[in-house]
Amino acid sequence: MTTTVMVDDHVLIRKALAEQIDTLGFAKVIAQCSNGKELIATLEEGLEPDLVILDLNMKEMNGIETSRWLKQHRPEIKVLILTMFETEFTLAQILQAGARGILHKSAKSTELKTAIDNIINDGFYYSNYTSSKLVSLIKDKTEGLKSLERVMLDDREIDFLKLVCSDKTYKEVAQELRLNPRAVDSLRDQLFVKLDVKSRVGLAMIALKHGIVPL
Repeated sequence: MTTTVMVDDHVLIRKALAEQIDTLGFAKVIAQCSNGKELIATLEEGLEPDLVILDLNMKEMNGIETSRWLKQHRPEIKVLILTMFETEFTLAQILQAGARGILHKSAKSTELKTAIDNIINDGFYYSNYTSSKLVSLIKDKTEGLKSLERVMLDDREIDFLKLVCSDKTYKEVAQELRLNPRAVDSLRDQLFVKLDVKSRVGLAMIALKHGIVPL
């Protein structure tokens, strides 16, 4: 029996998915959490699931942040990300965070069953739509690698994007990140190039569009 934890800040969705999983016959939800911090607290109490299913967009410690934590601290736990959108940017972030699969929230119960089965037995699961996105991202080796590199962001860049969406000045952002103002200017300019935008508003729109900062 595959032991599973459901993590989603929408209670009705979380409970409905948990009920679906329990009817599959080979998986059982042993805990439900509202966000990544709650999951970590639950794991530190001794829970040892085979699989964690994470909603991508949660207001407190989202799916990508939680997946990164699991990759570093509990790498034996496999991760399936649930999302409403699957842009190249999002896919790259999810892959970099160490998730084993991506599933659209509108997926039917048969696909949920396939996703869990494939992750547990084969290691990974990506839907046809997700696979086509990945293929288009890397179909040309040179340009594909450049595209993939362009959308890969490290933790500091993610933190910077979150602060860009606040009312903090760049000087205050520098203090928050413990960087000097010149380093923050350099970080900002690098992101302008990497994300192909020209202003702070453009950076904020990217962060909001891709769930780095929840609406």
